[in-house]
Amino acid sequence: MNKRPRPVTVTILGKEYKIVCDEDEKETLIQSAQDLDKQMRAIRDSGKVTSPDRIAVMAALNLSHELRQARSINHSPSQTLVEKLTTLRHKIENVLENA
Repeated sequence: MNKRPRPVTVTILGKEYKIVCDEDEKETLIQSAQDLDKQMRAIRDSGKVTSPDRIAVMAALNLSHELRQARSINHSPSQTLVEKLTTLRHKIENVLENA
């Protein structure tokens, strides 16, 4: 994969931003910028927040909250699986010890 940094131009809330990223991260960066733009437009269009700075902070807070929720959801099944495997291992050890 190509890791050479290149400038990428993204548009967020009508403003262009030039960001340098590795070539193999370009598409992810563009998609992330589109997600942020969508979030910021929804906040702006709600009419509750009008300042671009406040819109950006609210969008960042919303996206950070969504990320934490996703991490929590993804972490819980793993933890449950680890706990179940540990319990199963103890049961197997007990059976082998008493055999």
